[in-house]
Amino acid sequence: MPRDIFPESEYERRLERTRTRMEEEGFDAIVVSDPANMNYLTGYDGWSFYVHQAVIVTAERDEPVWVGRNMDGGGARATAWLSDDSIRTYSDDHVHSPVDLHPMDFFAGVLEDLDVADGRIGLEMDAYYFTAKSYVRLQRDLPEAEFDDATLLVNWVRIKKSERELEYMEEAARISEKAMRAGLDAIGEGVPEYEAAAAIYDGLITGTDEYGGDYPSIVPLMPSGDHTDTPHLTWTDRPFEDGDPVIIELSGCRHRYHSPLARTTFVGDPPAELERAADVVVEGIEAALDVVEPGVTCESVEKAWRETIAQYGIEKEDRIGYSMGLGYPPDWGEHTASIRPGDETVMEEDMTFHMIPGIWTEEIGMEISETFRVTSTGAETLADFPRKLFTS
Repeated sequence: MPRDIFPESEYERRLERTRTRMEEEGFDAIVVSDPANMNYLTGYDGWSFYVHQAVIVTAERDEPVWVGRNMDGGGARATAWLSDDSIRTYSDDHVHSPVDLHPMDFFAGVLEDLDVADGRIGLEMDAYYFTAKSYVRLQRDLPEAEFDDATLLVNWVRIKKSERELEYMEEAARISEKAMRAGLDAIGEGVPEYEAAAAIYDGLITGTDEYGGDYPSIVPLMPSGDHTDTPHLTWTDRPFEDGDPVIIELSGCRHRYHSPLARTTFVGDPPAELERAADVVVEGIEAALDVVEPGVTCESVEKAWRETIAQYGIEKEDRIGYSMGLGYPPDWGEHTASIRPGDETVMEEDMTFHMIPGIWTEEIGMEISETFRVTSTGAETLADFPRKLFTS
């Protein structure tokens, strides 16, 4: 039996919305290979995305069909809400095959069995785990099919969260708070960076007194010293030194739902320039959050941030946030709406975003972030953690 994470009725609602979008796009079937989208539609949860697997949704069949490696079929039966007939597995000789077998050969057979081999089939062509060879192989095996891009079809269905999803994100926020506190407490002069990373991981996995944590889609990011001008470095065995700025970006994870959080600390007495940058970032975040409400566009939220920091002579061209929630490595983002100029996505109640308007220059790096939910009256941040520059 699948774990009781969501009721079957919630999966049925997700499928209904997905099929509505399929009809609008003219698809007879879609092949969903993004692990987060697979989980969203079926509940499947396993570290098996390094081999080819996908969920097939057709316009006619009540249940989607999970297709994956034979040894992972048991995992599908353990975690997905699907019946046995909706779990199809290929033999291990399709994996790194020495005899020119490929998992997509098996997928082609499943699509034929579902009577869509000559239909219009959507593929997640820009998904991390869908390869160019997979596309070429499906074209070879199903010459009568019309293939087209459906990369973000399910992602846009995911953008509005249910109450149960929001509960898991709030639980993830409690884990984020604990892990952030552990990381900040561990950082100090002479402490190796990996010890702080270990403290963060301990907080992420042990969770709270009520529930544990899962592995996050992105490892804790922890650039320090001269490297805080770039946001996506991790940790080394270098000891922290007096005068080091340190950025921590992490996320608790609960049933694959995330609530990212970033803060900056300084080993010793911070320079005035960094303190000023922190004040500007906090003021900008608060100005942007104040704009959030249903009916407001993403670009309007970014504009409030941009106009606030411009008063201090600061410009930032990068986006300052993105929709997120359910995720698998290497990313917790949904790849849909972004808080940036030109994004006219209208915010709706129960959308969730990670707002991370960092400032990076050749001299300093400063990150303070918040995950927030769009409510009927404005933005509700999920974490309750001081919004300031810390010292270690």
